[in-house]
Amino acid sequence: MAYNLLKGKKGIIFGALNNQSIAWKVAERAHEEGAEIVLSNAPIALRMGTINELAEKINAEVISVDATSLEDLENLITKSMEIFGGKMDFILHSIGMSPNVRKGIDYDALNYDYYHKTLDVSAFSLHKVLSTARKMDAIKEWGSVVALSYVAAQRTFAGYNDMADAKAILESIARSFGYMYGREKQIRINTISQSPTPTTAGSGVSGFDKLEDFSDRMSPLGNATADDCAGYCITLFSDLTRKVTMQNLFHDGGFSSMGMSFRAIEQYEKSFKECPE
Repeated sequence: MAYNLLKGKKGIIFGALNNQSIAWKVAERAHEEGAEIVLSNAPIALRMGTINELAEKINAEVISVDATSLEDLENLITKSMEIFGGKMDFILHSIGMSPNVRKGIDYDALNYDYYHKTLDVSAFSLHKVLSTARKMDAIKEWGSVVALSYVAAQRTFAGYNDMADAKAILESIARSFGYMYGREKQIRINTISQSPTPTTAGSGVSGFDKLEDFSDRMSPLGNATADDCAGYCITLFSDLTRKVTMQNLFHDGGFSSMGMSFRAIEQYEKSFKECPE
């Protein structure tokens, strides 16, 4: 059901790869709620994914961008403002990648060139997006920027590796820019700490299926899906959340507030019963 929450609003959505992507779901929901959208992703992602299918479905332009390149970002924002006929109302940052994770390199043996790439793509890119948008005065007053994060920014999860560091930096960047942008333009900057979600990127984390199952067992409401996350993003882009900024908002079915659940206890006890003496 659509509520016209974004009627007349315009925004950029980074990171839609295929129909498993959270960014893909957000773009669909934003379109349903009346928004005009520009889609953006890295050149290799455009070749690997099916973003053009999404663009046709929601009548959106697709602009290829390396989000670590200031030149590319300036070009994206310039072209987007031309398409929109002015400033934008919202931005979704759904960008994350770790060569160390992809290659199965343990945290205590990180390749530091890969490490820098992880931080540049997954965290510094948000700083570059916001810095470029601010320099170009591209976001309207009371606009909204949302970046996707994960609870590993605060807690240790085996296998999440250097992406945990990236998410911690991402959340810090959101707070710092939230202060600056809020003071000057009433622009909101927030991060959403989402449940483990079986996207193409998320599934690359070692032991992801076990992590997803554990989170679902621990969460009183169960894991939040990509569709659920899309709905939450829409509320943050809308005028209903004008005074929400500089927050890391947990969207995880209650997982982040749990210590131990009955389902986890049962599984814990079962594991001992199955083990030989």
